[in-house]
Amino acid sequence: MDTKSWIENRIKQDEIDKYLDGGEDFINTEEIESVLAGAEGKEPDPARVREIIAKSLNVENLTPQETAELLNVTNPDMLAEMQEAALKVKKKVYDNRIVTFAPLYMANLCVNNCAYCGFRTDNEKSSRRALSMEEVKKEAEVLAGRIGHKRLIVVYGEHPSTDVNYVADTINTVYSAKMPTKNGYGSIRRVNVNMAPIQIDELKYLRDVGIGTYQVFQETYHKPTYANVHPPNTIKGNYRWRLYCMHRALEAGVDDVGIGALFGLYENWKFEVMGLLYHSIELEDKFGIGPHTISFPRIEPAVNTPYVSQCKGVSNEDFERLVTVVRLAVPHTGLIITCREDSEFKDKCLSYGCTQTDASSQIGIGGYAELAESTQEEMRQQFVLGDTRSLDKMIGDYAEKGMITSFCTAGYRCGRTGKCIMNLLKSGEEGKFCKLNAVITFREWLDDFASERTKQLGEKVIQKEIQEIKEKSPEKVYQQFMSNYQRTLNGERDIYF
Repeated sequence: MDTKSWIENRIKQDEIDKYLDGGEDFINTEEIESVLAGAEGKEPDPARVREIIAKSLNVENLTPQETAELLNVTNPDMLAEMQEAALKVKKKVYDNRIVTFAPLYMANLCVNNCAYCGFRTDNEKSSRRALSMEEVKKEAEVLAGRIGHKRLIVVYGEHPSTDVNYVADTINTVYSAKMPTKNGYGSIRRVNVNMAPIQIDELKYLRDVGIGTYQVFQETYHKPTYANVHPPNTIKGNYRWRLYCMHRALEAGVDDVGIGALFGLYENWKFEVMGLLYHSIELEDKFGIGPHTISFPRIEPAVNTPYVSQCKGVSNEDFERLVTVVRLAVPHTGLIITCREDSEFKDKCLSYGCTQTDASSQIGIGGYAELAESTQEEMRQQFVLGDTRSLDKMIGDYAEKGMITSFCTAGYRCGRTGKCIMNLLKSGEEGKFCKLNAVITFREWLDDFASERTKQLGEKVIQKEIQEIKEKSPEKVYQQFMSNYQRTLNGERDIYF
């Protein structure tokens, strides 16, 4: 099939219409603007803010009205209380764990022409490429065998050369890669996918292949802005095809989905926070399960992409507020902050609200096998990174702050996904499993990959975590944990509860 015919057959209108309510979608621009306007300029009473915070601390989702009120808090003391509450919520649901992953860009071929993207089809200065399966294997071997990653997010443009069959082949290739390490072997145990919206039958196919979280960002929920930056003659120009991709995924049986917005694309960042909330509410209402993760990347410069300079962006101060509010609004959901941010600011957001981040990231096609660590090559990247630390350096930095990096993927392989994981997160029960597995996988990573500095810092964290497990776990659980921990010390790998 030629490219033109392929494009014409991508969107299935019935896979949009079936989810509409009276012909309307769930993002009502006027309603969102009205809710925001109703709270605008009205500093909420401290007692009211604390009332809303109490709901978050009980791991209950906030309403749009409650979220709008928090978005309009400007009192420094109340903002500090909100941030403290965000940390309490995070610890209650996720303990002090940080989950790391690496993005693996498989191809930058794309039929779309998004004004803000370095991969847009009209960008003649972008170096185009799709990895062969041999190249995919080499990338996975570096990530699993040299760096030590266990989770990836694989990324694709939208193009007939990288259709669902290509995606499936690359995922299978990644899962098959195994490399010897200092004491064991390295392999990728969880492959999440960031790709274009696809059809229900294709989602079922990828579900059977074994994808992890299916991640698609709406980019902007503001319909006029969306139309302005996505040409109408492109697949991505169809707002609703993208908006309902998570509905199709959940209907297809994909366990976990991830949503996000590109902050700074539309000038009112508060509108995007509300869009993410409405999206989460919609999925809960229709499927009984909200997003597994929410991402909020900020727009960054890309080669030969002048539109970005027209965007106002989001200040650090406002970004901290939105991270705080999103953590309080959807307390059980994992929040992802990426290496678009510089290391100091990113770590600050991780310290109170976010739970996941990428590390050792190369976003140029073939970058892990072909480029030195921390090297950026703008001609083959979608945007420019702010944090180029190695995974080892990042883990050492987090350990120095008392945080443990978890490489656990046990829940996904034990059926703790979808509604099950959401219920466990809301009750706080999932943290009990994750703490045990976090220590075991951290032990494994330290022995197989850590530098001397990172290992010394990590040992202190591990001993503290083991003491907490001993104090808070039933004796039988603690003994089983210690047995698994000792087996890992002895060289066994991929042991989990």
